[in-house]
Amino acid sequence: MSIETSRIIVRGHGGPEVLELESVRLPPPGENEVRVRHTAIGLNFIDIYFRTGLYSAPGGLPVTPGQEAAGVVEAVGSGVQGLEVGQRVAYCGSLGAYSQHRNVPASVLVPVPDSIGDDIAASVMLKGITAEYLLRRTYRVEKGETILFHAAAGGVGSIACQWAKRLGARVIGTVGSEDKVEFARQCGCDEVLLHTDPDLASKVKALSGGKGVPVVYDGIGNSTFLRSLDCLRPRGLMVSFGNASGAVEAFNLGLLAQKGSLYVTRPAIATYTSSREELIEAAKAVFEMIASGAVGLAPPRSFPLVSAGEAQAMLEGGKTTGTTILKP
Repeated sequence: MSIETSRIIVRGHGGPEVLELESVRLPPPGENEVRVRHTAIGLNFIDIYFRTGLYSAPGGLPVTPGQEAAGVVEAVGSGVQGLEVGQRVAYCGSLGAYSQHRNVPASVLVPVPDSIGDDIAASVMLKGITAEYLLRRTYRVEKGETILFHAAAGGVGSIACQWAKRLGARVIGTVGSEDKVEFARQCGCDEVLLHTDPDLASKVKALSGGKGVPVVYDGIGNSTFLRSLDCLRPRGLMVSFGNASGAVEAFNLGLLAQKGSLYVTRPAIATYTSSREELIEAAKAVFEMIASGAVGLAPPRSFPLVSAGEAQAMLEGGKTTGTTILKP
């Protein structure tokens, strides 16, 4: 049967004020769909990209933002196997999470183990799987290597830096302000620099024996991209996985040759979870790292769903550390 529920809707691109709460009638789940009652919703920079129009929603406007959440299965559509009413689940990469209830493709849902609470599950699906593929598949970090990870105190960075440390890497992290330095150290960074430092490249080179690092993970984007290239050793890999400061502008490919025959990649989570097998394996690895204590997470900062605009403004302004969730 259909139910009455609430969701955030964006009818026009703009600032946080365009996020509106509305009541809607949700139909029963269709074939291969599951109705999920959300208990926690993850907050991510990609939500802001859809709000501002940097990314276009597949179906255009209006759109409900949100890419990850955790909750409980309330109804199961025809053709669904392996999921049942009352089961705890989580997902990422399915647009529309800013809602109390929604119908979700069964293919994106993963079971949440008893060792992981809903708030943590909702806050690590997108960010945790991103950390997993960055460190294990985009560039496989090896013991003894020195790496550079931008925004080390952020949602992805706070997970990835701990994970990299567990892999045996020496981690140079960057943050946007001095008040985030200690938190970044708590997240596994051996050295912490400001990503706004004009001497960033020379300091990274000094910390890496004058050679530069084999890989830079950069979710900041436009403001750090070119300086990140200067932090790499010859034939190093620049992993540009986010646009917190705006999309990377066009640049002369000849720079890659001039700076040491460098490589650049722009990965996306959809590519690394394109099969259900990859999704389940990645989520399992994330949950195991958390359950083992290798990746420690403080309780996420929480905002009510109706205050999604305030939460996004805090994230956009660089005023958050760790993970943040919305509570329906």
